[in-house]
Amino acid sequence: MKQPIEIKPSTNPRVPAAPLYYHAVPLQIRFNDIDMLGHLNNGVYLNFMDLGKASYFSAVMDGNIEWDKIGVVVVNINVNFFSPTYIDSKISVFTAVTAISQHSLTMDQRIVDIVTGDVKCQATTIMAGFDMNNACSAPIAPEWREALERWEQRPLSVDR
Repeated sequence: MKQPIEIKPSTNPRVPAAPLYYHAVPLQIRFNDIDMLGHLNNGVYLNFMDLGKASYFSAVMDGNIEWDKIGVVVVNINVNFFSPTYIDSKISVFTAVTAISQHSLTMDQRIVDIVTGDVKCQATTIMAGFDMNNACSAPIAPEWREALERWEQRPLSVDR
């Protein structure tokens, strides 16, 4: 059984409690990611979260993923920013699925300075099941549900 990844606790009272994370990706900040104020541009955080999602799904599905048939699409993202990130920050994106309904899943992601434990931002993303061939809503595939619950080591099903 894999162990959750330890993150230094945030000292910021505005940061919501974190779920257990079993997946993290170290991030490389590039010069062009920095804005005129000298910190990470807010749009770059979403790019980093996309890297986290792709790596997370690949890990959950043990590398057996057909990206052209993934079967989920982002339908909502809410991001809370807590502190700026600078070019020399050592950051990682942590990703977990926290709930699955019949047609959607909820994902929690946060970008954290792994040296200080400072949470830079936290996002809640809703991804809906999607039938790529017919371009319409679809249930979350049972094999995805089973793989996600196995990865997160707990039941994730909720009624919505």
